[in-house]
Amino acid sequence: MSRVLVTGANGFLACNTINELISKGYSVRGMLRKTARLHSGHANLTPFYGNITEEKDVMEAARGCEIIIHIAAATGQSVAGYHIYEKVNVGGTRNIITASLEHKVRKVIYVSTANTFGYGTKSRPGDETLPMKYPFTRSGYAVSKSEAQSNVLDAFKGTGTSVTVVNPTFMTGPNDFKISSNRIILRALGKKVLFIPPGGKNFIHVKDAATGICNAIESGKNGECYLLANENLTFRDFYIKMAEVTGKKPFMVTIPKYLLLLAGCAGSMIRYFGVDTAVSYTNMQILSIGNYYSADKAVKNLRLPQTPIKIAIEEAVSWFLKEDR
Repeated sequence: MSRVLVTGANGFLACNTINELISKGYSVRGMLRKTARLHSGHANLTPFYGNITEEKDVMEAARGCEIIIHIAAATGQSVAGYHIYEKVNVGGTRNIITASLEHKVRKVIYVSTANTFGYGTKSRPGDETLPMKYPFTRSGYAVSKSEAQSNVLDAFKGTGTSVTVVNPTFMTGPNDFKISSNRIILRALGKKVLFIPPGGKNFIHVKDAATGICNAIESGKNGECYLLANENLTFRDFYIKMAEVTGKKPFMVTIPKYLLLLAGCAGSMIRYFGVDTAVSYTNMQILSIGNYYSADKAVKNLRLPQTPIKIAIEEAVSWFLKEDR
């Protein structure tokens, strides 16, 4: 039975990936911070408490593992400075590289983000051949993931360790214990009026992303990247699907782009004084664009499922109601 190290083991994607790994017969070591806790008690899941930014912790976590799936990352959009992203996303990945080479790990799966590649339109969506585009070139999160992605692809050339990068788009679905991307659902539940950004993005069921990651262990080619994507939807389209799931149809108001950008300017001024806020000019630009991608490469090579997003929303809503969140 192959042992797999999964970093960030209590996160949204990691929880679903661990479930998928266990269902496929893998033994999993889940790395997470000492202040966190695992949300599964399966016999084939063992916790390892440590910090991804500490080389000695990562070195010990990787000991005896044949495969590493590196998911842990600083993803918050309210961070004013770049240093946190650099420390966790770039520095943590550097520690994964060092430990993988030291322990002669067979396979590394690096979980990046779709926005390291250029987005497109619905008719011509972005793919793995396109370079990162503005405004993501100004996003601390996206830039740090791009740097780490380049580092991990370069580091393993000619080493005997195979590395595959997966680039998920926006995920929704169950098991979001820390409340991450599913905030898009929670902030709309029970609302009679919804204020919606004018843009859109690509959505994927988190379980499909987890399946793509697990399939990449054997099917992902060395040195290749795969967009884990599915449906390209405007935010309005997404909430229409959600209304169909819940049976409640709120009145939807699309926020004019200029108002979002004005708010972003104000937020960026606040950030200038060291105050953390998710409202920034870059983040408001991101909400105003059509951020669309193609899953063709992953569907063909990783057998990436394409579960309808309406089902992902339904499972997420059901899970939140059950958890009473």
